[in-house]
Amino acid sequence: MTSHASEHAALVAAVATQRDRAAFTALFDYYGPRLNAYLLRLGCDRAAAEEIAQDAMVALWRKAHLFDPAKSSLATWLYRIARNRRIDVLRRDRVDFMDPDDFALDIPDESTVDADRLLDSQSRDDILRVAMKQLPQEQLSLVQMAFFESLSHSEIAEKTGLPLGTVKSRIRLAFTRLRRALEASGVVEAE
Repeated sequence: MTSHASEHAALVAAVATQRDRAAFTALFDYYGPRLNAYLLRLGCDRAAAEEIAQDAMVALWRKAHLFDPAKSSLATWLYRIARNRRIDVLRRDRVDFMDPDDFALDIPDESTVDADRLLDSQSRDDILRVAMKQLPQEQLSLVQMAFFESLSHSEIAEKTGLPLGTVKSRIRLAFTRLRRALEASGVVEAE
């Protein structure tokens, strides 16, 4: 242990066991400005840096008995406290600023929401009907068996005599075409 480190460890022990104000003052005078500079380098403004540095030193006063010089130096311990306090302050002060007059924050009444949903649903259904009519017959018949007759891919393959892979790929192609139709109409956002 260096002479500074052993000196500081002795001062912390005096604070822990005797509540020695002179020892605390010596530690505060040494570490206070260093913690403040460290916090400024981390991006804190001056006021926040001073406040967090003081918080770290208050933690030293209150929790000096928890400091173990065998585990870390006093500098490491205090810098970690300051860093953690800074993170706590950032989390506490994090505010997503919203404009209270933003129309997106207006809560529509239920009748409007229901009407909007109904229109969206009808519009989507109409677009799907038109898009399904444009599917090749081989894809359309498989989609109808899968969704209107609730047949599994294996059951469709057995019923049509097509290989299972062909059934799956034709249904996948049909879905791709239907999705593109919905995307083109603006009902569904493109991925």
